[in-house]
Amino acid sequence: MSENGNRLERKVLVTGAAGMLGSELLRRAPVGTQAVGTDLREGPGVVAAAVDLADPAAVEALFENHGPFAGVIHAAAFTAVDLAEEKEADALRVNAEATRVLALACARRSIPIVAVSTDFVFDGESRRPYREDDPVRPLSAYGRTKLAGERAALLAHPQGARIVRTQWLYGPRGKHFPGTIRELAKTRKDLKVVDDQVGSPTTTLELAPALWDVLERGAPGIYHAACEGACTWYDLAVATLDACGVQGVTVARCTTAEFPRPAHRPAYSALDSSRLAALRGRPLLPWRQALQEFLAAHPL
Repeated sequence: MSENGNRLERKVLVTGAAGMLGSELLRRAPVGTQAVGTDLREGPGVVAAAVDLADPAAVEALFENHGPFAGVIHAAAFTAVDLAEEKEADALRVNAEATRVLALACARRSIPIVAVSTDFVFDGESRRPYREDDPVRPLSAYGRTKLAGERAALLAHPQGARIVRTQWLYGPRGKHFPGTIRELAKTRKDLKVVDDQVGSPTTTLELAPALWDVLERGAPGIYHAACEGACTWYDLAVATLDACGVQGVTVARCTTAEFPRPAHRPAYSALDSSRLAALRGRPLLPWRQALQEFLAAHPL
């Protein structure tokens, strides 16, 4: 029995638990599951802070002190896409080595691990949503390090690793594109937004439950998890302001070349999430509906 008198709950480790996705994973833990959060920083639900996940000894101590775990959802990552261009070694340690260490720890215990990855593993040259078995060719340090993490996890734990690629993520906590657009609209009457990058905006409200389902019911391998449909950043900006009831702000289209960034972004990276939909019996919501439901529950 657990301390509160209820039946014993199984424990699942959630990394990156203070972040935008990790915090939602804690909130969405299934009945009968205790989500044990770890992160470099303190936060609600973080019971093990400042653990270096790339250090095998630290990870073993984490498993021994807070387990036993029935599984791991690995949401921690070096997500500063542009900074990764100049700090690729740091990004590699977080995105690849930590993933490898965690996967090895899970393999030793014969428990599953879900490692969250990204659309940045693709080159953006497709004209249809990417499937899990499409060729990968990352264009950035961030994409290269996340791909290295995918491969490390699958090699370390082929019978238990599940890779879930997602994209254009936003949620109730943390910095994200819809929130940035809403803030800019409070002080500016004219905005310029990129209109030549296409993807599928995905809310953590939709993604987090899907990750729990992959952990519980998914076979080892790669999954794509994105809200249905695709749009440009311009489309997302307009939809966000419309849903927020913002008036008097003009949004103009611009090209990626007009806003050069250190990291190369894929021009088209929509994901085909059919495999995940088959597992769950339903797809994630269409991106417009998911955005409206997110903004209704969490006004910006």
